[in-house]
Amino acid sequence: MQKVITDDLDALLAVLPPHISEPLNRLGNRAEFIEVVMDLGRPPETRYLGQEEVLSAKEVTAEDIDYVVRHTSEFGDDNRAGIERTLHRISAIRNRKGRIVGLSCRVGRAVYGTITLIRDLVETGQSILLLGRPGVGKTTMLREVARVLADDLGKRVIIVDTSNEIGGDGDIPHPSIGHARRMQVSTPARQHAVMIEAVENHMPEVIVIDEIGTELEALAARTIAERGVQLVGTAHGNTLDNLMMNPTLADLIGGIQTVTLGDEEARRRGTQKSILERKAPPTFDVVVEIQNWERVAIHPDVAATVDATLRGHFIPLEVRWVEDGQVRSEKALPYAGPEPETKGVAAREGEPNTILPFGINRVRLEESIKRMRLPVDIVKSLDDADLVMTSKSHYRRKSEVLRDAERRGIPIYVVRSDRASQMEQGLANIYRVEEQSDSVAMALREAEEAIQEIKLSGETMELSPQNAFIRRLQHQLAEKYNLATKSTGKAPRRRVQIFSNGDDSRR
Repeated sequence: MQKVITDDLDALLAVLPPHISEPLNRLGNRAEFIEVVMDLGRPPETRYLGQEEVLSAKEVTAEDIDYVVRHTSEFGDDNRAGIERTLHRISAIRNRKGRIVGLSCRVGRAVYGTITLIRDLVETGQSILLLGRPGVGKTTMLREVARVLADDLGKRVIIVDTSNEIGGDGDIPHPSIGHARRMQVSTPARQHAVMIEAVENHMPEVIVIDEIGTELEALAARTIAERGVQLVGTAHGNTLDNLMMNPTLADLIGGIQTVTLGDEEARRRGTQKSILERKAPPTFDVVVEIQNWERVAIHPDVAATVDATLRGHFIPLEVRWVEDGQVRSEKALPYAGPEPETKGVAAREGEPNTILPFGINRVRLEESIKRMRLPVDIVKSLDDADLVMTSKSHYRRKSEVLRDAERRGIPIYVVRSDRASQMEQGLANIYRVEEQSDSVAMALREAEEAIQEIKLSGETMELSPQNAFIRRLQHQLAEKYNLATKSTGKAPRRRVQIFSNGDDSRR
């Protein structure tokens, strides 16, 4: 896979004070140079991949910062400026009075050939959302997508360029976007309006948008997709799961709502009465998680993936990478760890590989293990067990099976009750991992179980700490059963209390 990289680094060096640009020229390693950092009263630094170097013993002065400001374009509402006809970005840090006291002068590069990993998806005409951590290459890939669609496929492409990061600074866009047209945005708050304006005024076949981050922008994206225009964009978040947990951007993948089923339907499905479902068709058909410059994970059918995840199932995603200049791929389960090769949780030395459930629901335990993707099997005999899991009430009875397990030295793990949430918490403790099941669904299961217990005992129940979005869903669930709720405690320990009467009110 051939790549051509351009950066016009000389243009960036020309806007820096001589005592900063001259040592930078002598350092070399131009291909790995990322940015220059200038903070008032500190020595200037240059950042490379994985390292930093001090450029000069002389501290940065107000005159040095003013020198850079005079040689760049005006800073916008997002505190970003640029250098005309380049992709370089100058970002400002201001003091309380609005004066610039720090600058990040970042190298902008056009990398040709970056979309080889996903070119077949781009050519289908489906709407594609790119995700990934900062600096992983989302905007670079987006720029190349726009060029390929406009030049190689001959489509009418409009780029909504909020901070001029895609097409570069100035009124004439950088040649890296090819024949794609570029609409600049006067202020980030108007990005959603310019997105709609692009569709209504310029008849595009494709709209390219960077950093969808607000509810209005998500709504504008849905409006564009419903008009039959292909969308290619980026959003805040590393994985599809991040979007599902983000109430602002969840609409991009169809949105999530709580649905209460009737008793018969719940039995037919084999689920709790309150479940999560997708509200609408996704705005984006395909999600690409960029793991690094030469490796991506692809969800080719977002609707199916979201539906399966909400039901506690997993649809294999496609992982593609570059090896010996060739694109290779494989199917893999979604993973929660930071390494691309992680598929579920690997067993650590000394951890149990088999569990014997005693006095607890075997099916629930199997489902919990599957949701958490743990390397453990359920067995029926004590002879095959590395660990016994039982409930508190059964452990107190000290049955022969438990006494036999103690004589053999087989560990016994006691959970408070026969609930799925208690089993999953126990598994998380045993395997020393964060719970990898869908945290929203698990929190609602906990609320559902608490509601059922309140109906029997009439006592107030306090749920586990959750974020504001999940707490709101728990409040809504309790309201459907005519139960009063309130949030208590301070973040990150803020949690929901559910009452059996209306003496307390939600807040």
